[in-house]
Amino acid sequence: MRVIDTTTTSGLARLIELGQSAWYDNLTRSLARGGLRELIDAYGITGVTSNPTIFEKAILAGNDYADQLLELASTSPAEKYWALVIDDIRCAADCLAAVYESTDGHDGYVSVEVSPLLARDTEGTVDQARELFERIARPNVMIKIPATLEGLPAITEVVAAGINVNVTLIFSLERYAAVIEAYIAGISRLADPSSVASVASFFVSRVDTETDRRLPVDHEARGKVAVANAKLAYELFELKFSTERFAELAAGGARVQRPLWASTSTKNPEYSPTLYVTEIVGVNSVNTLAPASIDALGVALTMAPNSVRTDIDGARRTIASLVSAGVDFADVTQTLELEGVESFANSYLACLDAIAGI
Repeated sequence: MRVIDTTTTSGLARLIELGQSAWYDNLTRSLARGGLRELIDAYGITGVTSNPTIFEKAILAGNDYADQLLELASTSPAEKYWALVIDDIRCAADCLAAVYESTDGHDGYVSVEVSPLLARDTEGTVDQARELFERIARPNVMIKIPATLEGLPAITEVVAAGINVNVTLIFSLERYAAVIEAYIAGISRLADPSSVASVASFFVSRVDTETDRRLPVDHEARGKVAVANAKLAYELFELKFSTERFAELAAGGARVQRPLWASTSTKNPEYSPTLYVTEIVGVNSVNTLAPASIDALGVALTMAPNSVRTDIDGARRTIASLVSAGVDFADVTQTLELEGVESFANSYLACLDAIAGI
């Protein structure tokens, strides 16, 4: 078991002790080339996630990328972007290699997303996923694919090609069920299903942000819908991966596709800064922690084992209560998917524009 400094990270230490993996939701060049080792050794972080918005902020802040951009002066903005990103991903993957080996591929991954401009392009997503995995050339890399309708068949094809996948931008239970089916269809085509790992990034805090905006100010479901939705997602995860169909695949080495709680930093200052951590602790799951969440977990916290399994009936009542309040939850989750795709695309394009001007 990894030894971490519980004098400064007692909340985080407790989270890990309860069987949930802690991945870091941030990546910069300085982190990839040094700071990440401290997060691994001192804090127990066992993975890293990234997205176009994270890379936009990293590339445009400071001068960490200046020298490489000069070397790439004759290339297009897109070629520059991917060269910078791939170098950071390789460095992070190398830092996490020991974790990957010691956990037999359970943890130790770094995730990189295909171009958000491909969110509605199945074939383009598959092609770029293959290209990125080949260029990065690290076994502990996950390619992020959005859970759009067009992304679902891409997930199956990429998994069937033996590539690790982090499915991102999942908001609804219906889409999550389809993601699980896409993953199982992919591993069913592998001669050695143990060679592939996958996580399903189920977004949390944004659900409260959008439902709170639509709910009356005194409605009892305010600040509760995101956790309720996550609890029902975990119930679905356990149901889908306890079937005879998956048991046969597991006998051949197939891994479950772990739920990964994404967007878990609190957006509303009236809510606890650890709301989306302590309430959804579960074995065989991952929580991606932003820097603010790491800070909030630096104190002793009370966390119940498998809190994500508690009060499932209450979670159903919370979601059901939205109907009487006039909130269409299906529209909430669809809106969040559309906004998520658009936000990442805007970050990507803004980064290309900035690179072009350097």
